[in-house]
Amino acid sequence: MGDGSQFCHEQGTVFLETRELTKTYRFGGAEIYALRDVNFTAQQGDFVVINGPSGSGKTTFLNLISAIDRPSSGDVSIEGITTSSQTERALAELRRTKIGLVFQSFNLVPVLSAAENVEYPLQIQRLPKPERRARVAAILEEVDLADLARRRPSELSGGQRQRIAIARSLVTRPKMVLADEPTANLDSETGKQVMELMRNLNDEHCVVFIVVTHDPAVAAYARRQIRILDGRLSEGEPVEPVASAS
Repeated sequence: MGDGSQFCHEQGTVFLETRELTKTYRFGGAEIYALRDVNFTAQQGDFVVINGPSGSGKTTFLNLISAIDRPSSGDVSIEGITTSSQTERALAELRRTKIGLVFQSFNLVPVLSAAENVEYPLQIQRLPKPERRARVAAILEEVDLADLARRRPSELSGGQRQRIAIARSLVTRPKMVLADEPTANLDSETGKQVMELMRNLNDEHCVVFIVVTHDPAVAAYARRQIRILDGRLSEGEPVEPVASAS
């Protein structure tokens, strides 16, 4: 593995910051807090695991820091840009260029090959075809799936599909990757392999990884562990990196 993440931590570059972040919903006459006064920062190269049960606010937090949703109050700042002051078009551009997303259900396009799924966000960015193909080939090699590039998702195992989803999230060269329950649909051994891959890619690319999960085993891969309960975050002690499989 590379030492890019250590370099980033030495620089102390804050990529993401939330201040008094709050999200409420109204049900009838009642106001329900999904998140309450959350203050959080992530530096370039961080690998943060946020662990909590269903309904604790994990997905709400991801939706807010990815600028998919807007807070009821408080601020989200991405590389110094306060998202609440941006237009929807500007936020869409920020997501395309700065943020990669990984989902528990993979969200691959079934009629496209593995390589075409990875290439798709680059087509949205209108990159020239030679550059697209070069990036796709490089990232598929990195996730050890170059030999399966022409297969469709239905011809891949769950772990292979998640590797393709991770490759797709990184091919645009984002500064941050957000993963929502990335091991939920995988068996324990495959989940372990996927988490080891994500940690290795975190080291190599110096990308912020924020993983939300209800699986306590995933926390072993964190540099920082966060507990979320009833919409509030509490940070644990820094943890030693797990041993790499590479």
